Amino acid sequence: MDLHALLDRIYRELLPSAGSGKVADYIPALAAVDPRRFGLAYAGVDGAYVGAGDCLEPFSIQSISKIFSLSLVLAREGEAIWARVGREPSGTAFNSLVQLEQERGIPRNPFINAGALVVTDRLHALSGAAREALRDFLRTESGNPGVDFDAGVAASEAEHGHRNAALAHFLAAYGNMECPVEQVLEQYFWQCSLRMSCADLARAGLFLARHGLRADGTRLFSASEAKRVNAVMLTCGTYDAAGEFAYRVGLPSKSGVGGGILAVLPNRGCLCVWSPGLDPKGNSVLGVEVLDRFTTATGWSVF
Repeated sequence: MDLHALLDRIYRELLPSAGSGKVADYIPALAAVDPRRFGLAYAGVDGAYVGAGDCLEPFSIQSISKIFSLSLVLAREGEAIWARVGREPSGTAFNSLVQLEQERGIPRNPFINAGALVVTDRLHALSGAAREALRDFLRTESGNPGVDFDAGVAASEAEHGHRNAALAHFLAAYGNMECPVEQVLEQYFWQCSLRMSCADLARAGLFLARHGLRADGTRLFSASEAKRVNAVMLTCGTYDAAGEFAYRVGLPSKSGVGGGILAVLPNRGCLCVWSPGLDPKGNSVLGVEVLDRFTTATGWSVF
């Protein structure tokens, strides 16, 4: 399989459509991003790397960060987090308040905002500094010591994060928050503001393709735990469009409203796509199309 030729062809075919969709304008700092930016990168477990377009341009990873915070919590204390957050698709918007109230403070999964707040809360309790623990992990796994936060995005999210604050207070009201709400929200906003390129993210996610093995060959967690993270990504990683995404792409993936999607190909590698224009569910329009075309051309999916 000539991945360089394949990714280059997909990139060239879709480049005229760059700008499709709508940027996440409810976060002002994201609304200013040029919707025509478009990049993709593949990193293999064998050390292979292929990139195209704006693959080296850092962008706000937003909810893609939730994969890594969940992985750090699982690595530190195993399965305990699942007593506080479920593993089922939500079927509702990622920032829904209704479902959280109906289910008495137990978020449906760790990738909707309420679930991610619970995970961030636990990581903060375990590490004393959730955002720094996450940043340092991503620097190591990506091989890029320059991975860092975007203070402007973090401030923009905090200023306009009323719904996330409501979710956090709901969680606290049901006893599903250990740390002070204000601390958890601050950590969460900074976590989502991390800036990484497609190349960085593709490399950082390889521990999931390697069944729990980190970049240095040490084990983050067991192969069974890696399988479970991948399973939750497949069923819950693309908001309330996870079923359609699994139908079209067939890979464990996590999207973010910054326009990125990170997909894991177990035993092979990771593919990351960035295009800021989103569909109504919050997933990158071109990102989904790239992954659909890639898995169709290669036959590489989990099915």
